[in-house]
Amino acid sequence: MPSPATWSDDERRRFLDDGVLIRRGLVHGVVLSRARGLVDGWLTEAYDPARLTAYTERTFAPELEEHPALLALYQRSGLMELAEDLLRPARTAPVTQAQIQIRLPQGAEQPVKRMHVDGVSCPHLEPRDLRTFTLIVGVVLDGSATADAGALHYMPGGHHRMARYFATDWVLGQPAQTPDDIDAQDGTAFIAEPGDVVVMHHLVPHRVGINMSRTPRVMAYFRVHHAQHPDLALRALSDPWLEYPALAGLARPGTM
Repeated sequence: MPSPATWSDDERRRFLDDGVLIRRGLVHGVVLSRARGLVDGWLTEAYDPARLTAYTERTFAPELEEHPALLALYQRSGLMELAEDLLRPARTAPVTQAQIQIRLPQGAEQPVKRMHVDGVSCPHLEPRDLRTFTLIVGVVLDGSATADAGALHYMPGGHHRMARYFATDWVLGQPAQTPDDIDAQDGTAFIAEPGDVVVMHHLVPHRVGINMSRTPRVMAYFRVHHAQHPDLALRALSDPWLEYPALAGLARPGTM
């Protein structure tokens, strides 16, 4: 059995195939409760409804993105070690910010996010800005464990399609983030309880929808970069294992 801070060989192969891994109940105890309470307090005391679109496009609770209680979700739960294990022996850059995403309960006029890949021609960026990363990890802080409660929806295996798209049908600066066949997909819902964690390759297309429950769906996300990501970013769009040295060998034909 692998240690809690490593992935098994089967999980590594699943990541190659799906681009997504899930650990149930990884974050718990004081680390989870402190972060959850911090965001709950912000939502009660500091949330500004007039900024809902800006929060949705960037982050909720922007004042807290470097708060130690939020960073502890990544740094003190084993999540950092799991992220580093996928990239080994390459080093990762320090993670110094959390992104909070909240899907408010039914009745909130919140923008719906379509299928997209982060950092590539986002609506709130200039078309030629490229703000990608290597992988993203998300921690559920609150919310109903149902598909229609503002859950993350992702496309297992979609990183393969996106790599082909970036290699053949995309140029830096174009506004389209995904091809039409990806844009039309609903994706698989990340049905999860507080403390559950999702680890996702940057190229996996994903979206979020309307929250039809009575409870906010609260996620904390951390973007993980290969230490040399600024130099590799453009090539990594069409070579999904460029930043994963140990997995690159497994991904070659005949080695699986």
